[in-house]
Amino acid sequence: MIIGKLVTLGPVTLHDADILFRWANDSETALMNEPYKPVHWSAHQEWWSSFAKERGQVLFAIRSHNSPGLIGYVQIGQIDPIHRAAVLGLRIGEKVNRGQGFGREVLQLAVDYCWNHLNLSRIGLSVFRNNQAAIRLYEQAGFKREGLLRKAVFIDGQWIDLLLMGKCHASRRTLKRRTLER
Repeated sequence: MIIGKLVTLGPVTLHDADILFRWANDSETALMNEPYKPVHWSAHQEWWSSFAKERGQVLFAIRSHNSPGLIGYVQIGQIDPIHRAAVLGLRIGEKVNRGQGFGREVLQLAVDYCWNHLNLSRIGLSVFRNNQAAIRLYEQAGFKREGLLRKAVFIDGQWIDLLLMGKCHASRRTLKRRTLER
């Protein structure tokens, strides 16, 4: 487990299945990440149990120190050991838990995990351009805007741009190329 001042990152358990299922079917929150469509229980079980089998991704449950219940999750996916890169995503499930600093701490803990345990050099993410709170959070954590996919997704009757962001490890930004001497 990874322990911060406000939260602990640890494994997702069987007890988390019901709340993850509820979040997957929350139409309001889904619109911040994807088009809403109801998720069936069997598909949901298959999704979260697949993380245990997949070597290219990590899923952490987020728990507040004040309560043992799940408040969110962070996933690190598309882990590429050759290019030392991955894609990060996080979700604080309930509105009542947002705006309390949990996301900020989770993001820092996840970035540290990527640098120190996965030996990554780059972390990427994508965020809807209209999700200003998330963009501010990522920028405060040192993520830079890298690109914009215009009208990339159609959500709730409107086209939304997708902002691409990334962060590179400060001491791993460039690798010197060795040249052969003749």
